[in-house]
Amino acid sequence: MLSMKILILCTGNSCRSQMAEGFLKSFDPDLEVVSAGTNPSSEVHPKAIAVMRESFIDISNNKPKNVEQFLDQAFDYVITVCGSANENCPAFTGDVKQRLHIGFDDPAKAIGTEEEILSVFRQVRDEIKNEFFKFYKTIKR
Repeated sequence: MLSMKILILCTGNSCRSQMAEGFLKSFDPDLEVVSAGTNPSSEVHPKAIAVMRESFIDISNNKPKNVEQFLDQAFDYVITVCGSANENCPAFTGDVKQRLHIGFDDPAKAIGTEEEILSVFRQVRDEIKNEFFKFYKTIKR
């Protein structure tokens, strides 16, 4: 398969985009996948790291990145995973073949007990895994 370059864009680049990056890399190590935020957080959310570890994917060494460092690069796909990033997706000067929006609720906004919050993170993780696997199957043809 030809190497494909994919950017996953979120606001904080601390949860959803990091999980999507982790899953895509786990589906196919030949994919070149990066994630970034329009307003990056200081760290990857500890609960995102925890629930990904349950899926045997380690994102603990990932760091949130600013989308500005990627604006001049070419991508096969730029995929936004939150409404805010979709609305505020910056203009890329590099060649972007396709822009997609695959939206998910923000698990970092979950409230409740520790277990209830983890449950929301797991639900969003599983939705991301399923939606990005569907996406992967369409590009793998």
